[in-house]
Amino acid sequence: MENISNNDAIIYVQNDVDSDIVVCDEGLSFWGGVDPDTGVIIDIHHPNCGEKLSGKIVLMPTSRGSCSGSGVLLQLAQNGNAPAALIFRETEDILTLGAMIAERLFDKNIAVLRLVPKLYNLLSEEKFAKIDNCKLHFSNTLIDLFQPALDEIYLSNSDKKMLAGDNGKAVKIAMEVLCLMAAAQNADKLIDVSRGHIDGCILAHDANLHFAEKMLDMGASVIIPTTINAISVDRENWKSQGVAPDLGGKASRLADAYVKMGAYPTFTCAPYLLNSIPVKGEAIGWSESNAVIYANSVIGARTQKHPDYLDLFIAMTGRTPNTGVYLEENRKPVCEIQVTLPLNFDDAIWPMIGWLAGHKSPNGIPVLNGLENISINNDALKALCAAFGTTSAAPMLHIKGHTPEGELSTTEDAKSKIIMPSDLYDLWQNFNTGSNKIDLVAIGSPHASTTECMQFLDLLMHKNEKVIVPTILTVGRETLSKLEDQGYLSQFSKLSVQVVPDICWCSITEPIFPSKTEALITNSGKYAHYGKGLTGRNVRFGSLEACVNASINGCVDNEIPKWLMPYSDL
Repeated sequence: MENISNNDAIIYVQNDVDSDIVVCDEGLSFWGGVDPDTGVIIDIHHPNCGEKLSGKIVLMPTSRGSCSGSGVLLQLAQNGNAPAALIFRETEDILTLGAMIAERLFDKNIAVLRLVPKLYNLLSEEKFAKIDNCKLHFSNTLIDLFQPALDEIYLSNSDKKMLAGDNGKAVKIAMEVLCLMAAAQNADKLIDVSRGHIDGCILAHDANLHFAEKMLDMGASVIIPTTINAISVDRENWKSQGVAPDLGGKASRLADAYVKMGAYPTFTCAPYLLNSIPVKGEAIGWSESNAVIYANSVIGARTQKHPDYLDLFIAMTGRTPNTGVYLEENRKPVCEIQVTLPLNFDDAIWPMIGWLAGHKSPNGIPVLNGLENISINNDALKALCAAFGTTSAAPMLHIKGHTPEGELSTTEDAKSKIIMPSDLYDLWQNFNTGSNKIDLVAIGSPHASTTECMQFLDLLMHKNEKVIVPTILTVGRETLSKLEDQGYLSQFSKLSVQVVPDICWCSITEPIFPSKTEALITNSGKYAHYGKGLTGRNVRFGSLEACVNASINGCVDNEIPKWLMPYSDL
């Protein structure tokens, strides 16, 4: 192959590989999309669902979805079921970071390459390939792989001291990885951030615990105000809830490790619901996909969708690569989506629009038009952003007339897409399959806000009927405190509704998740997308009122909602 430049074929992590190729035409979220114990794709909405990635050379344009994918990759590396190599066509952070951690802290190598489209497309036609000594072999082709250009990144004197080890081994490793990620993201320098949010505190697997305790033992500590994501147990009450001691003990150790490193025990996946939140234009270092998308899109703050583990390194140094949506020019929409609404609709429409917007703009920032004259509250925006993050790798979206940068002009090569009522109808059908009998009502993915909890309570009290199936709202500690102070928590208890802090549906396990559940309903587009793969149960989706109805009836209506009925034949 002639005329290969340093930027055409870059290797970020070396591994000697001689293996079959698996091509994923769509990006994949490893968290919720790949079984961390087996390496099998479990995302039922992904074209490669059921395929095993272990030991394979995996090609995909880029990853998508949860920031926790880096932890899943580390877990797979530790149990011997990781891909042998990951090859991307575009910039990718989450899995690249996971491979860097596996190599640097645990001596487990997963090759990571980025190829320009012409090379990527050639390789995607092949069945086998080999990576050896910074060379890529396939068919009769030999391609030299180049190391990232670290010397092109400007470092401040403080950065250099951290990189030299003046602040200890833990900070040295953090700065080394930040510089590698800066090179991977084509950043020219590091910048200051004012606050952080840690995502890797969920005990989705033992790798998260191994990483956190290893960093703590090395003396890691945060130097900027840093909040913590939802964890895997109700930290104060798990023993009385019947949680297995092994799970409860490990989950507590993991949460405590980050608290000992100086992070605040907020334990919420919705840090934008806390009393102290960022402001427009503020550079922050958040992880957790829905939080990142909300911060960028709704608040107008600036953060990349930082992978798990990199979030800690940012909090330890107060520095992050100056790239992506930290830069004004990269916040412009590259896709314009015209939304045509049905004549009538309920709150279920917002996560559906978010999911569809991500599906139609899987790798770039879209702007949604057509909603300018519609009222959209913060709960609707929360639901929309979370669902968008399941189908798009982009760290933000714009909504004309509703988000701070919704009037930004599109890039010159922006694509035009549409969301029609018929798309909403098809998605409803996709989200709602199987029996209409419901065994569990799941609210709070991301964590339910105070207003969302109050709306659920008002609907229940208006129905004036008894809850007959387990109904659980997951919330952050601040929301729980507000509900308790205002006397609403006792009302939920009288109605047999559980309000559980610290955990959310993406991390909930038995016995908090009722073991006899065969089917559940949620108002979350995010959980509707991931739920079946995570739990093995059938998942139904509906409005908040539909969830209330299911909690008192034990079933859902198999009929399409009335507001979607006119579009069944389109």
